[in-house]
Amino acid sequence: MSELAGPADAATTQGAADVDGALLLLVDDDAPLRRSLQRALERRGFAVTAAESLKEGLGQAFAIKPDYAVVDLRLEDGSGIDLVKRLLELHPSIRIVMLTGYGNIATAVAAVKAGAVDYLAKPADADDVIKALLSNGPSLPPPPENPMSADRVRWEHIQRVFEQCNRNVSETARRLNMHRRTLQRILNKRAPRE
Repeated sequence: MSELAGPADAATTQGAADVDGALLLLVDDDAPLRRSLQRALERRGFAVTAAESLKEGLGQAFAIKPDYAVVDLRLEDGSGIDLVKRLLELHPSIRIVMLTGYGNIATAVAAVKAGAVDYLAKPADADDVIKALLSNGPSLPPPPENPMSADRVRWEHIQRVFEQCNRNVSETARRLNMHRRTLQRILNKRAPRE
């Protein structure tokens, strides 16, 4: 998986000064990614409260009144898009970034229509998340300096589904709609370079 806590550039360092202690709600059911992103955002000045479900995220939103939120699209108990709508009802000035491992144009449009300021594919770098949260106006933040290659994104997605299927090759192949032997060849290779 890519490193979430990469070196901060000058713009992000400046942005971190602007958010010192700002309350951020992080809602993601992927525990390792959630912990890693939480640590990275805390190092950059946010006061992060993490939740693993839609229900827990709503409870935390009532309790802490966050300034920012980072929400996964697919949660075990519901849709991140529903959570975005509820967060904006509770806190109209909140800035929300949607994360997903299942990116496509339709869900990106739905996330932005629901009120998210941007939509990032997992695994998202903490600096990219901060740039999206702090961007002003309707324009998108600049593209990342060193984005993952398409091969790496594909490999990351296959690895994630494989883990979600308890490392069962047949089940993973069925869910990815690919031949089992093809999947085994991919799993036996090293991760593509960034």
